[in-house]
Amino acid sequence: MIPRLAPLLSLPTLIALGVALSAAVSSAATAPSSGRAAATASAEDYRVAELRCEYLTEPRGIDVLQPRLSWRLESARRGAAQTGWQVLVATTSEKLAHDEADLWDSGRVAGPQTHQVVYAGRPLGARQVCHWKVRSWDEQARPSRWSDAATWSTGLLHAGDWTATWISFRDDSPTHTERQKLELPPAAHYRKEFSAAQPVRRATIYASALGLYELHLNGARVGDGYFEPGWADYAQRGYYRTHDVTALMRRGANALGAIVADGWYAGYVGYGQLVGYGPHRTGRNLYGHTPALLAQLEIEYADGTRETVGTDPTWRVTRAGPIREADLLMGESYDARAELGRWAEPGYDAARWESAVPATTNGRREAPFSDVVGTRTVDLGFQAPPRLQAYSAPPIRITQELPARKVTQPKPGAYLFDFGQNFAGNVRLRIKGPPGTKITLRYGEMLHRDGTLMTENLRKARATDTYILRGDPGGEVWSPRFTYHGFQFVEVTGVTEPPPLETLTGLVMHNDTPLRGRFECSDEVMTRFAQNAQWTQRANYFEIPTDCPQRDERLGWMGDAQAYVRTASFNADIAAFFTKWLDDVEEAQRSFGAYPDYAPYPMAHGTPGKTFGTAWTDAGVICPWTIWKVYGDTRVIERHWGSMTRFMGWRQASTAVDGTGASIGNPWGDWLNVDDPTPVEYVDTCYHALVCTQMADLAEAIGRASEATLYRDRAARVRKAFAARYVEKDGRLGVPSQTAHVLALWAEMLDPKLQAPIAAQLADKIAASGHRMTTGFLGTRALLLALSEHGQHDMAVRLFQNRQYPSWGYEVVNGATTVWERWDSFTTEHGFEGRNGRQNAAMNSFSHYAFGAVMEWAYRVLAGIDTAGPGYRHIVIRPRPPSAARNPDVAPIHWVRAQYDSHHGRIASAWRQTPEKFELDVTIPPNTTASVWLPARDAGQVTESDAPITTGDGIRVEEKAAGALRLEVGAGSYHFAVPRINSP
Repeated sequence: MIPRLAPLLSLPTLIALGVALSAAVSSAATAPSSGRAAATASAEDYRVAELRCEYLTEPRGIDVLQPRLSWRLESARRGAAQTGWQVLVATTSEKLAHDEADLWDSGRVAGPQTHQVVYAGRPLGARQVCHWKVRSWDEQARPSRWSDAATWSTGLLHAGDWTATWISFRDDSPTHTERQKLELPPAAHYRKEFSAAQPVRRATIYASALGLYELHLNGARVGDGYFEPGWADYAQRGYYRTHDVTALMRRGANALGAIVADGWYAGYVGYGQLVGYGPHRTGRNLYGHTPALLAQLEIEYADGTRETVGTDPTWRVTRAGPIREADLLMGESYDARAELGRWAEPGYDAARWESAVPATTNGRREAPFSDVVGTRTVDLGFQAPPRLQAYSAPPIRITQELPARKVTQPKPGAYLFDFGQNFAGNVRLRIKGPPGTKITLRYGEMLHRDGTLMTENLRKARATDTYILRGDPGGEVWSPRFTYHGFQFVEVTGVTEPPPLETLTGLVMHNDTPLRGRFECSDEVMTRFAQNAQWTQRANYFEIPTDCPQRDERLGWMGDAQAYVRTASFNADIAAFFTKWLDDVEEAQRSFGAYPDYAPYPMAHGTPGKTFGTAWTDAGVICPWTIWKVYGDTRVIERHWGSMTRFMGWRQASTAVDGTGASIGNPWGDWLNVDDPTPVEYVDTCYHALVCTQMADLAEAIGRASEATLYRDRAARVRKAFAARYVEKDGRLGVPSQTAHVLALWAEMLDPKLQAPIAAQLADKIAASGHRMTTGFLGTRALLLALSEHGQHDMAVRLFQNRQYPSWGYEVVNGATTVWERWDSFTTEHGFEGRNGRQNAAMNSFSHYAFGAVMEWAYRVLAGIDTAGPGYRHIVIRPRPPSAARNPDVAPIHWVRAQYDSHHGRIASAWRQTPEKFELDVTIPPNTTASVWLPARDAGQVTESDAPITTGDGIRVEEKAAGALRLEVGAGSYHFAVPRINSP
């Protein structure tokens, strides 16, 4: 059977990561007899679980009035499937418990749907709490038990639902004008006391900020999210969050408090300071000058009466608290001697605090704003966002704690803590010392040869936190609230004696996108790389899909996002995260139709006057298409259809006269290729055809057949133009780069009879380069996919396993625990300056997921897990082992074990090949079917659970091809074996 992976480099990390290390997929198939006996099990072995609304568990304050509901079926028996379902939705849990569905009783609805089920009950208004449950009828029409109950609630849906007013502190300070000098204002504390005269039935806070807030009620922190309410283009929109605080309320005196910091609104953003963008070219105040708060606590008493406590000028505010500096990029400074005591509890003496003011008091404030578009005058005074939108992604949370692995002292007084893993987040400091002692924490991803902290790649991001002790003899504990860092190492200075390991604990932070995938194989290095990609994704799915978490950038680069999005979907559940970010993308769309280089888009960068680039701009279609493909989500198409069609109109208008692509934007192209460039016009042609095809798919998915035809016709015209310009008479491509060949194959630009020859030419180019790739961001994403699809699979596997520069394995053997931005960001021989000695150390991000996009191929091709059509309703299991002895560099991969937890449940594929046989263990979740491909001439060669396959076991032989057999199977676990006669 397939072996378990020995605990190599990666296993301790994976255990710490919290990913369940299940038994080998082969054991998941269970014994042959149990798999077959399960087919006659009773309906008790069939249950409904994991109820979610709008992809979220128990969401509060959504603004979708017909939300989509989903559930997952659990059953160990083969062939388990749903033939009908019923949803009950009630206004109270008591009614739901008695099956009184006063909001919606769907009745028994025939069919298999468990995902994207649209609420169709009574119209919902603001503040509506909905309690719901589901039951399902199995394949023998037997009903399950009712699921456990779940809830969702709606938020404040209209401007009139808000009675609170935006407040701030009176701010007469001048706008910062000194680019080379940091401006880091303190955070503001706000408070309001009120009385609850009666027992409270329910209490809910709705809150927003221009900046970031942290709420407190009666001395307790509200919720476990960070960096709320989120980042938007505040001139167009703001986010708000909803918090159920019933459990924190008291009868009688209460106190509501908030801490507000600059955040993305008024703090340093991106590389603004580095290159001189923003107001007065300082890189800060990109949206406004003074943070503001909006909060509304709504109380429902036991007798049915209601009361609202909202922000207004009766609140008190101070900036004399302990958070003396708070900036996302620069870090946080905390003086514990200035702590405010029980400031968020009733009875606190706030006489020295000021009265809050209406945010409008801080009126118009004009400043010159500069970027590559030019310099124009902006108003940095308070302007309320035109609309407030409920935050639709999972919150940023602490998802894991990492202990420090070791402490070194590279120079006197400086102690280096190593967490053994590069990640994004913060630390928890435990310290004891005299009052006034200043502890400084500096963060970095790498060390210099002398063991000191490497910070050149942070550029202008100071990435430094300070803590001044109050002198508590029992010790002090502190974590930053309004900053985060990308790091593996932390330098601690200011301590009076060598600190123990437990002084620092790493706090892993990101949007809480649940982990869904796991890949491992016989090549330990590539197993480690799979985990590196997952760690890099976690570090960068932080409010938006950022490019990097450490330096002065952290922007939602569209090219990186579209190249990686399919890999991201295997690693984690990204549906809600992208639901939120695609709103940011549409919001950032240029007036003429192009999507910009990143979203949100606070400043323009690149070629003067240019705001977009080929393949980067196409993310506005590629990402929605991928979300539809993976999750069967048609609402994301409908939501952004108008935006995407505007984009496609601009794209058509910007083509060249001969119908091919044009280079009219930023020339990012095949970013970071290895001295093998591809003309942007060529890339533009391929991407134009690709997005036309994807738009046709999306149009068909939402019933726009005529538009689908138009887009397919347009794609055909682009491909015809491509052939006329770029395909030579001898069948070769007129552009010689590896990426040119990859894109021609991947975007289906070629006549079918040319595909295999072009793939062979690509393989020859790779061989001529020492069996190494020269592709950048765009070519690398599709390189192995193109090779495997067109007869060059062994070459693809050899590249995957390569250890030489440039390769994925090269990073791992050089110590990487995340994916690097550049192939040679670091080498043990040449350090940070690259193999040619000309690398710019300041451009070395060691947590940059774009090149991790190869894991799409690892899951879809090497492990063979894919979806036929959208949403994994029908699954494809078609693993592709390499031929034996075809890799002279390292032992070819001879077993793979992978799993992906789709919204239907776990899909698993595990194979092993020996000289004697090929074995494949497969798990297919309930309510789905699968096509399983095996390397066999006919069914007589195949055994399942050590017995000949028969239709009675839910297996149907469907297709025979050259050396391959396709079986159709239902839900369940299977163990197939085939004698090694042919390679698949």
